[in-house]
Amino acid sequence: MKIRLVNNGVFTPIEDINETLLPAAKGFYWIDADVEDLAVLQPLFGMHDLAVEDCLSEEEQRPKIEIYENHYFIVINSIRFDDEEIFLRALNIFLGRHYIITVTKQKINELRSLKPVLWEQEVSSPDYFLYHLVDIVVDNYFLVGDRIDTRIETLEEDILMHTKKSHLNEIIGLRGEILWLKKVLGPQKDVIATLNKKDLKLIDDQLQKYFSDIYENAVKIAESFDTYRELMGNLREAYQSSISARANEIMRVFTAMTTIFMPLTFITGIYGMNFDFIPGLHLRGGSYILLGIMMLLGFGMFFIFRKKNWL
Repeated sequence: MKIRLVNNGVFTPIEDINETLLPAAKGFYWIDADVEDLAVLQPLFGMHDLAVEDCLSEEEQRPKIEIYENHYFIVINSIRFDDEEIFLRALNIFLGRHYIITVTKQKINELRSLKPVLWEQEVSSPDYFLYHLVDIVVDNYFLVGDRIDTRIETLEEDILMHTKKSHLNEIIGLRGEILWLKKVLGPQKDVIATLNKKDLKLIDDQLQKYFSDIYENAVKIAESFDTYRELMGNLREAYQSSISARANEIMRVFTAMTTIFMPLTFITGIYGMNFDFIPGLHLRGGSYILLGIMMLLGFGMFFIFRKKNWL
């Protein structure tokens, strides 16, 4: 657990947690905690039992905001896209008048990215801390969206150039990730809408206007993932069409080859019969003549097929 006094974006480490129970003369307290620290924090800050239970739960938490008497409990999901796999990590936030507590189970990159922003914007209140944190979390969805878009374009090019069976697994996996994210984006968008519109005493009225900009970005992200879902459907159709076209191409080649060999097989069948009186059977050099005719016939049909683009 790390405790800091934040004043005008400047961080001052605090050793004694009891100092955070009363408002600072200037600035606010930021407590960056793990779930194990809740046993200490809950009695000190009067955290609601249901909020603590949500933090400790092993189940995936939906984004939400709960309004309690002395604090708000907010859950938002940060996003990561590593090794072609998407990860969502819950970021639990307790917002009070003179403090903000962030509780996570894993490391959240957005919290590290937040520090220079707080310093640059000279943040001195927990509600502005919350605003910048939510803003960074939402912006990261755009970055992941760009990577998904790039991945879709790469898959499309690969499918059109060299279709493989593994492409279908990639399409199904990526489409599942997109649908999963689409379900998460709805509740997260609702949380931001609440921060934007609802009368919340712990958030400055002027600040709520800024949340409207984040809400617009959240709407754009949701629309983008709708588009990605449609693109994945088109990609699957392209895969099926490519496989069908490839199968048709193979069948066309086999059909042409079979057609070429049919007259050759007919000729060898005739001269393979057990009759003494077959034209040219006892002719000196007859076998070479017959082979020449067969080669001429085969190559002739081959060039005719190539000219008609059948091969």
